[in-house]
Amino acid sequence: MSRTTLQDVAKTAGVSLATVDRVLNRRPGVHADTAERVQRAIERLNYRPDRLAARLARGRDHRFEFILPTGTNAFMQLLEERLRATAEYVAGERVRISVSHADVFDGDALAASLEKLKGHADGVAVVALDHPAVCEAIDDLTESGVTVVTLVSDAPRSRRAHYVGIDNSAAGRTAGTLLGRFLGGRQGKVGLIAGSMALRDHVERQFGFEQVITRDFPALTLLPIREGRDKDDRVEELATGLLREHDDLVGIYNVGAGNGGIVAALEASGRARDVIFVAHELTAFSRRHLIRGTIDAIINQDPGHEGRSATRLLVAEREGMPIDAGQERIRIDIFMRDNVP
Repeated sequence: MSRTTLQDVAKTAGVSLATVDRVLNRRPGVHADTAERVQRAIERLNYRPDRLAARLARGRDHRFEFILPTGTNAFMQLLEERLRATAEYVAGERVRISVSHADVFDGDALAASLEKLKGHADGVAVVALDHPAVCEAIDDLTESGVTVVTLVSDAPRSRRAHYVGIDNSAAGRTAGTLLGRFLGGRQGKVGLIAGSMALRDHVERQFGFEQVITRDFPALTLLPIREGRDKDDRVEELATGLLREHDDLVGIYNVGAGNGGIVAALEASGRARDVIFVAHELTAFSRRHLIRGTIDAIINQDPGHEGRSATRLLVAEREGMPIDAGQERIRIDIFMRDNVP
């Protein structure tokens, strides 16, 4: 079968090629009835634009900037590695991906990084902080014509086009069910450590976890959450404090990163086999300690899928293409030593 062309759409709709082009690219100057007639012709003929040809005709590339956190977060390093692989793949399709870094725990600093991209990027994917200055910067970019998606952590009050990441409330509930069942009816205290409660994903995970523990495991007492800014040394201090202060500590849930600090504290205390430890993100380090038994379960999200999904969504938004919601849904993976890849 021959490929449906713009000429076919124009002939079926009874309009000019220029009118079809305006409708496809969402440009003004087309009467609503005419635009609807063009859309019906597109659907009837199942027309799919040759996106690469359109980019070549436009004579410029899509420029996408990904803003990731500074620091040594192993999952974010893995995400950057996958992003660079995606960048190589899409370069031949006239899509240019750059990666920069910002302190995502500092709302003003992250907002400043976003503000600098106005006029220099067509699309932005950012590990977001749910902070007024960040939301305002995202809104300003959107108003200027830049497409913004949030990645891993959301800023739902902003005008971002999409969020790319797992359902973090569901991830927290999953962690709560796993930890509670592993404890098998034991009584005691459970410690929570987060990077920052200013991060939406950490707040949602905490909420889901506490919801399940409070409802389904009344023998467990939740301790106040402590913030380690996803840094191993700070997280180790917090975990050491939990172990020292609470002889009846039976579980730890790490809402964010810094798993190395908790592993170090557990092993130094000699209680690594007594305290159930549920963590996030399958990295080389967490995989090793999952197999060794210091970590009991890992809630994971696929960084490669997230990077590719953010790229696809940015392209689709820029080109007015339909989005396959099922393809872009980031699933929650559960790993234990028996099924670790």
